[in-house]
Amino acid sequence: MGKVIVVGAGAAGLMAAGKAAERGHEVHLYEKNNRIGKKILITGKGRCNLTNYSDVDSLISNTPGNPYFLYSAFYGFDSFATVEFFNKLGLETKVERGNRVFPVSDKSMDVVSALERYIRKNKVKLHLETHVKEIIVKDGKAIGVKTQKGDVFGDGVIVCTGGLSYPGTGSTGDGYRFAKDCGHTVTKLHPSLVPLRTEEKWPTEVMGLSLKNIAISMKNNKGKELYKDFGEMLFTHYGVSGPVILSSSRHLLGKFDQGIKLYIDLKPALDIKTLDNRILRDFEKYINKDFSNALGDLLPQKLIPIIIRLSEIDPYKKVHDITKEERKRLVSVIKALPLSITGTTGYNEAVVTSGGIEVDEINPTTMESKFIKNLHFAGEVLDCDAYTGGFNLQIAFSTGFAAGSYILNEE
Repeated sequence: MGKVIVVGAGAAGLMAAGKAAERGHEVHLYEKNNRIGKKILITGKGRCNLTNYSDVDSLISNTPGNPYFLYSAFYGFDSFATVEFFNKLGLETKVERGNRVFPVSDKSMDVVSALERYIRKNKVKLHLETHVKEIIVKDGKAIGVKTQKGDVFGDGVIVCTGGLSYPGTGSTGDGYRFAKDCGHTVTKLHPSLVPLRTEEKWPTEVMGLSLKNIAISMKNNKGKELYKDFGEMLFTHYGVSGPVILSSSRHLLGKFDQGIKLYIDLKPALDIKTLDNRILRDFEKYINKDFSNALGDLLPQKLIPIIIRLSEIDPYKKVHDITKEERKRLVSVIKALPLSITGTTGYNEAVVTSGGIEVDEINPTTMESKFIKNLHFAGEVLDCDAYTGGFNLQIAFSTGFAAGSYILNEE
């Protein structure tokens, strides 16, 4: 058995350290923060959506960033194994809508505590507030790390430093630098699963309004559809956010110069004719009212002034005076409420980083570098990323498990 050095005490690092120690190695875990699992604490709005309770095929189909690289890791440690792992550590879990798994307590702290129990049980030596500066490589092997407190030597190194998202948690891209120094390629990096900014300022007027059961379509200036989805979204002071928006952002990376338009279908269950009939029924009911007072049964109150403005109908016009042409405009706004997307809100609000260490240069079974022996990478530092719903944490756990299982494996 050897001495393993793990860099970064996030989801991947804690899993890798615990697993390597469970196999009998002496494991030292280095974390530059003053506590472990800082990013885990803020996931799922502090509730921690720790995985998605679904089979490997579903994990793969929800991973737009290099899914096939993860086959082996997912089969080695899938979402069912993750749930069982946490249950055995005393964390009770529950499955919510969309197969998202949360702790029964709704506290992300309990997930971190469970992982802390795991590394303590396996006697991992934790070194907090220790910043690893570089990997020490000799004769094509990783043999230690340089820290601000001095050099530390061992037999193998696992890098689990995260990406660039939520830099306040310590994700400042150190692992990308380590990888480059060791001869690896790092692909172009983008903030992903991130809220979007709009050119229009009206979202500020309805800030905080959440829409459920809507459909969205993202198109470029040539009319090509880049993404479509159904679900929930939210208006913010800078534009739009919420699950369907975050997922859409993954498909817009590097394309914000293409004049991207977001179209929101507020009534996806109704086709144009059915919606028109529905509006006619409402107009019948409010026949003597002002137009502005006739939409309350159909639309969220906060959104009505916006819809009126965009449909260019006089809000004080009596309902019985509204023309068929005006009604047609109203229907088209409700079915395709337009917004111009100008960019993202950046890494500070991005759930994950898209891009990372080129996966062709990593062994998909062991997570070992193909260039440097006994150097493994796991988690967000790799060029693998998924949609919201617990999939990204599953990537961290699966790749961390693989790295911890195979480091210093002489077979």
